Amino acid sequence: MEESDMEQVSLALMDAANDKDPVVQEQVRKSMLTLGKQQPDKILSMCQDYLVKHPKLAVGHRVVILQTIELVVKFKIDEISYPKIKSIISLASDEMTRSKEVVPDWQQAASNILVAVGNKHINDIMEEILSKFQPGVLPHFFVVQTLASLSDSNVYGMVPFLNAILGTMLPMLSMVKQDNMKLVFSSALCRFSESILEYLANLDKAPDPTVRKDTFSSEIYAAYDILYGSWLQSRETKLRLTVAEALGPMSNLMAHDKLEEQLPKLIPTTLSLYKKTTEHYIISKSLCQILEASVNMGSRVLETQMDNLLLALHQQVCAPVDYSNPPTVKNHNEVLRCFSILANTFPDRLTVFVLQKLENTNERNRVGSLAVLRHLINSSSSIMETKKPVILSSIKQPLHDHSNKVKKMVVQAISAMAHHGYLELDGGDNLVKFIVQHCALPDTQPGRHPLEPEEVTNETLRSMCENTLHLFTTTVGRLADVLWPSLLCYLTPVQYANATTPLCKSLILLGNKKKAAQESNFIIDFNEQTHLPSPYILLTRLLVNAAFPFRGRGQGPPSLSLLKVLSPNIHPNTEKVWDTEIPQLLSYLEDCTAETLNRKPWEGSLLEFLSKTLVAIDDDKWSCRLAAEATRYLPTYNSSLEEKSFLYKLIGVTLQQCYNKDVVKKQLQEILVGARHHYAIERSGVAMGVGLCASSHLHGTLAKLEEFGKSDVFKKASGIFGLLKDKNDVEVEKMKSTLILCYGYVALYAPEDQILGRIDSDILKSISKHFNTKVLGIKVETKDLTMKLSLIESVGLIAQAISTCVRRQGYLFTRKQELMGVMMDFIKNEPTDVMRTPIRHLAMTTCANLINLDPMLTESENFDMLRACLNSVYGLPPVEAPDRGKEEEVLDPQQKEALYTDTFVALQDLLKNVLARDLSPDGLQSIFKHIEVWLSSGRDYERERAVKTMAEILDFYLESLNVKNMVSFHNLGALLGRLGPRCTDPSPIVRRGAIDCIYNLLYIQLRYEGFALDYKDESVESLVTLREKLNNPDHAVLYRTCSELTKIISKRLPQQQLNTLIFMLFEGLVDSQSNCSRASSVILNTLLKNRGAGLQDLVPEMLEVLHIRLQVISEEQVKVAVAQSILILATQHLQTVVNTLISYPLPFDSWSCEMWIALGADSTLASQIMELIIEKLNVVVPYVDKKESMLRSGSTKVATSHPLAMTCALREMMLNGQTLDAVANLFPRLFSAILVRLGSSVGVQLPKDINSNSIGPERKTAGKPSASFDVCGVAVEAMRILLARAQLDEVVKPLDVEEAWEKMKDPQQHVDGITLLARSMAKHAGPRLPAIVEGLCPSLNNIYECQRITVTAFFSELLNHHVVTELMMMDVLMNNMMERISDPCGTVRMLAIRGLGNIAVGSPEKVNKYAKELLAAMSSGMEEKDDPGKHITLEAMSGLSKVLLYLDKKNVQLLVVYIFMKIKPFLESDNDEIRCASITLLGNLSKFGSGEPVFRDQIHNVLVSLLLHLSDPSPQVVKACKYAMRVCAPVVGSEQITSMFQNHLHEDKGLHYGEFINDLTKYIIQDFPGMLNFYHITVIQFFKSNWAEVRASAAMFIGFLLGNLPEEYFSHMNMGSLTKGLVQLLQDPDPLVRAKAAEAMGRFH
Repeated sequence: MEESDMEQVSLALMDAANDKDPVVQEQVRKSMLTLGKQQPDKILSMCQDYLVKHPKLAVGHRVVILQTIELVVKFKIDEISYPKIKSIISLASDEMTRSKEVVPDWQQAASNILVAVGNKHINDIMEEILSKFQPGVLPHFFVVQTLASLSDSNVYGMVPFLNAILGTMLPMLSMVKQDNMKLVFSSALCRFSESILEYLANLDKAPDPTVRKDTFSSEIYAAYDILYGSWLQSRETKLRLTVAEALGPMSNLMAHDKLEEQLPKLIPTTLSLYKKTTEHYIISKSLCQILEASVNMGSRVLETQMDNLLLALHQQVCAPVDYSNPPTVKNHNEVLRCFSILANTFPDRLTVFVLQKLENTNERNRVGSLAVLRHLINSSSSIMETKKPVILSSIKQPLHDHSNKVKKMVVQAISAMAHHGYLELDGGDNLVKFIVQHCALPDTQPGRHPLEPEEVTNETLRSMCENTLHLFTTTVGRLADVLWPSLLCYLTPVQYANATTPLCKSLILLGNKKKAAQESNFIIDFNEQTHLPSPYILLTRLLVNAAFPFRGRGQGPPSLSLLKVLSPNIHPNTEKVWDTEIPQLLSYLEDCTAETLNRKPWEGSLLEFLSKTLVAIDDDKWSCRLAAEATRYLPTYNSSLEEKSFLYKLIGVTLQQCYNKDVVKKQLQEILVGARHHYAIERSGVAMGVGLCASSHLHGTLAKLEEFGKSDVFKKASGIFGLLKDKNDVEVEKMKSTLILCYGYVALYAPEDQILGRIDSDILKSISKHFNTKVLGIKVETKDLTMKLSLIESVGLIAQAISTCVRRQGYLFTRKQELMGVMMDFIKNEPTDVMRTPIRHLAMTTCANLINLDPMLTESENFDMLRACLNSVYGLPPVEAPDRGKEEEVLDPQQKEALYTDTFVALQDLLKNVLARDLSPDGLQSIFKHIEVWLSSGRDYERERAVKTMAEILDFYLESLNVKNMVSFHNLGALLGRLGPRCTDPSPIVRRGAIDCIYNLLYIQLRYEGFALDYKDESVESLVTLREKLNNPDHAVLYRTCSELTKIISKRLPQQQLNTLIFMLFEGLVDSQSNCSRASSVILNTLLKNRGAGLQDLVPEMLEVLHIRLQVISEEQVKVAVAQSILILATQHLQTVVNTLISYPLPFDSWSCEMWIALGADSTLASQIMELIIEKLNVVVPYVDKKESMLRSGSTKVATSHPLAMTCALREMMLNGQTLDAVANLFPRLFSAILVRLGSSVGVQLPKDINSNSIGPERKTAGKPSASFDVCGVAVEAMRILLARAQLDEVVKPLDVEEAWEKMKDPQQHVDGITLLARSMAKHAGPRLPAIVEGLCPSLNNIYECQRITVTAFFSELLNHHVVTELMMMDVLMNNMMERISDPCGTVRMLAIRGLGNIAVGSPEKVNKYAKELLAAMSSGMEEKDDPGKHITLEAMSGLSKVLLYLDKKNVQLLVVYIFMKIKPFLESDNDEIRCASITLLGNLSKFGSGEPVFRDQIHNVLVSLLLHLSDPSPQVVKACKYAMRVCAPVVGSEQITSMFQNHLHEDKGLHYGEFINDLTKYIIQDFPGMLNFYHITVIQFFKSNWAEVRASAAMFIGFLLGNLPEEYFSHMNMGSLTKGLVQLLQDPDPLVRAKAAEAMGRFH
């Protein structure tokens, strides 16, 4: 390459170096660097010359050139000639110092060059720089900066110069006036000092190992004097910081005596800087270096500075550390380093200071002090060894701090102390206590202010403490004896309850470790270690924990596991039984969650576990002691009532095993006296505990209850409980409630053989006395809710107890009626509009229990009870209804839902118990008469409640029924009549419930008829299937289901019941209940079937009435019945019905549509109607042309209303699934008619007077048609529905996906839509096509152009598929297409040519048969004159491409060059499709030109175009290029290029264009050296292409061609044109082109 070309390229790149696009700018740099790496001297010279010739170049531009020089120097310093190095140094020095003003980017770039050169040529650099660093003259800012940078990058090269530099520099320092100069000198001194220190630290690697610190001491001190004495006082913050930064390393180089002399001033001054800036890290780092220097030389003065130092450092360490801001973290670490340095010299002083600071209550102070303490414990453990006692003493105060941040630091300090042996010392237990306390922290209260980033939540702190406790247990071995057994102390006090789980886990680990090692202190002597809780309390606590296993973060399993570990310590006899029982309990818990745990059985398991434990211990004194201690432990749970309630039960079970009656009596007394009776949960717990005790001590328990009932507490409650006088009565009521409940549980748990005799004499008598009312006699109401609830519950428990006993022995409960009366009063007194108390459900549960007892209730008592209970429950508002009561009375949603559930369960249980007493049709009727009024309620929730109850009752009736005699189920009809209609109720709950009732009723009837219990009736069983259908809210489904249900009922219903059923079901057509509407419609349809034939004159009027009636009927099943009516009429009067309905206004309203849909229900009838419509559609005029206005010449197509109405009618009819057979028989005719209708509808408007011919005067004035009603849309919908009804889903699916329906309606895309339709039909409905084609052919000669277009488009696409050959349609279609080539309509001609081209795809074997016709048609198409959009030309090329694939060589050979010449102009067409088609056609021609030299020349002529269009913006053009090049490859004449094209150019694979062109140019150079001139001249022509992508590819092509070109071929290249072209591309408006041009230039060499 000539020098001038290289220079031109380099100059162009330099000119473009400041391109506004960053990508281009970066590529320019890369190319310049590439060229620089190839010819470093040359490029460096050009860069120098460029800078010299353009002294006024923009700074940014200048910087890029300088950066290029720097990079070339960095990469190629070893290859650059020495003279060039010298000139570069000179240039950079000049650039750096030319402007006296500081211009950072420019001068920094120049300085960087000097630094890069200095890494190898330090002496030359120093010579140049020192020439500008003369004594007595202030140097340029960047001269000093460069010296500093050099000392950083080349320590060993620079340090030998530093003595001289410092010597020259020192006098300058006093001359400096400007802050920026002071800044750069300070920074340089800092870098120099650091370099010297690094040099001295690595003397073994240094070139001159004789260098000593004192070599620099005097100069450094002199510089220090100015920096410290003068510059540090500057107001400029940045300067002060830079000076401060320099003083740190400088202090390490100063002579000891000088430093000692300066320390009293230096340290205070450095500390004062903290207040003057926020960038504390630099100050702390410098201070650390100063302190290090002071300590290393053994400074005596340092001690005098300690007070100030410690205060300032403490202030710094207390500053909050922001971990997202690294400087604050670094500062914190540097300050801690300062403390470490001082600790080594002044340990006592520092310890006293830090511990004194711990006494300060300020949060930040404490956090900082604790951070220092922890750091010192960890980093200076040997020094702190003697300070342990005083540290332990001083840490006490922070232990009581309220701040979580302080506590967090305390935990970290404790953790450090644990690892260094502090916790074993006196006072260490306080630290353990602190950790345990904070394992028990509650969760952070929700709804507090948002957390600050550094805030420590309770959860975070608790988690830290739990982890710390675990670490103590597992990793700090020496702590085992500190923690065992003392951690047990924390298990029982209530304040540590939340720490139970981590405590248990640690104790388990410790205990197991000691047990395994057989350590003697595993067995605990509780008598000796009196500070520990007793084994009785431990057992109690852990069992109560286990009762609530998912509280306290999963306390159950650890509590039980700890019990197992402690078994030898609780009692030796427990070990065996616990080894068996506890694993079973743990296994049960593993399968549960907090939600799935069934509390009652779980508590029962634990009580049984305790019982087995006491049996195994077999020590009455031990059991008595356990009962006594557990009783004393009760107040611990005053704030956890559920736990306390369970503890009462534990005590009850324990008392069962106590044989000492005095102890039992004493504990019962303590329980009753100590209980807090105003809490319901506690009352219940006391009662159960007392009841459990009674199972072993009935007499003693009753005696104690009676004694307690007579005691003074009832008279002087205020004295005992410390209550106010006005609360006295309330407390007495609550204690009475407890006693009443106790009697109930005593009855329940007492031995069966002892209780019946005590019910009247002791239990009921005492309850009656305490309730303050004579149950047998005058009734005195108590208003206390607690008393009522206790009485209800207690009576229920007594009834249960009696019921259990009387199974074995008869018993007449004489007080039953009166107790029932009390319960009824409670229920009646409850408000009916709200439920807030459990009185209803408890009272009904109690009634249910009482009903089972003799004597039976009278009929009137039964009636009153049922009415009261049902009215009290059914009328309640729904559970989700808001309660508008006082806030304190309102229940939360969960409580309310539970209360409702309990109440309805209680009601159902009561009704079942009533029915069980009289299980007969009459007994059932006595309950049903109360429920049936609710079945017809207007409120959904009331009907739902009634039907649910009825279903439960009938289910129970059927299960309990035992037929001994044949009995008449006389009320079956009435029950079915009420329940049958409910099967179509709006509520799905009612529907399902109703069918469940009917199912049970029919089986009850079967039982009464004598069928066996296990008999299954097929028709009744089918109700199960019907039930599922009732989940579907669709009225039609419900109607059919109801109809099927009626058949089943009629089949099973005895004759004598039918009249009752019909009477119950009789209603009118528009009745809101579906069963009655159905009855009316059945009558109507029966009449029409029998008498409709003679009603011809009334048909239009009847249809009109049905049309009006349809508008008000809401029940879907009734609408279906009306549809049946219309169908019946049509079978009798077809022509009249069709004519009438066709005349209805357009668009048809929904009721008219329903009437048409109804006509599709009968297949034969539907066929007749469709044939009528098809015949009429073929002869009526589809539209008329109307002039838009008198002034305009254009016309508008306006639809005629009759064919539009017929199309609508067809559409609606085919919506009926029953038209399946009709559509199948008429499909070809329907398809052809609708397709032609579709073609006639495109772009056709609705007439303004669309309903001028409709029947009825009121219809003519109908409003305007809706916007969604359009002529073409109707035809498209009809086509879609036709295909769906013909079960051609496979045809419809792709049409839906490709939005073909919308395209058919759009005049612009209509042909595309029809093409998609034809394609789908050909693929999925081939056998149906011959008849369709036959039906469509006449339309091709139609006068309507739109119809010809539609049919031609359809036929054209059919030819794309082989099915036309298979079904012998080819000749017909071929002839039709050839005729259409001369059609007056251009679109039809284009579609005909498309169809002929499609033959090659659909039936390639026919191509040669029609070769002459096809080639003639395509040639004429390519020469089409009347083709403004080139659509026909495009189709002709595409078609020819397809046809060529299958034509024999003899048919084409003579035309190859002719076709090629025709194609070539289209290769650069602006139209993507034409470009694509011409390239594809070119590829397809290749097989006919193989072996022809003339064809190979033609391929080489267009190869460049194809290669460059591989980057075409159109993906389709790219694919076409790949295809054409791949198939033309064998013709090119190069095996390597052929192989490349065939391996890399696949349409579906990506192509790395750069690599591809790079390799290709190598092969072109190798195989076609004679064509290089032609190729590069052709490429240059594309520099002016319309597409930026192609211009960019042309630049790349040239770049790779030049990059790969051997020297001897350069003579073939017109380098002048090339260079000129690339230089112009470098100024292209598109950044992609500029970038590629720059990249190409980088390949010049």
